[in-house]
Amino acid sequence: MGGLGTTEIVIIAVVALILFGPSKIPEFAKQCGRAMNMFKKGLKEGIEDDEAPKKDESVKKP
Repeated sequence: MGGLGTTEIVIIAVVALILFGPSKIPEFAKQCGRAMNMFKKGLKEGIEDDEAPKKDESVKKP
């Protein structure tokens, strides 16, 4: 219950091929990969930005 089996994945792939065509699916996958990389990079930069003031504050308070 709740998991995707082989049959469901095949049906989803066939519907995607019918809707988007075989030429659009690799392009879509590439865009999804780029979006994920940008999201991860943004998260990493945000974490670094949050940590930077903490280090500066400890140095400024002698």
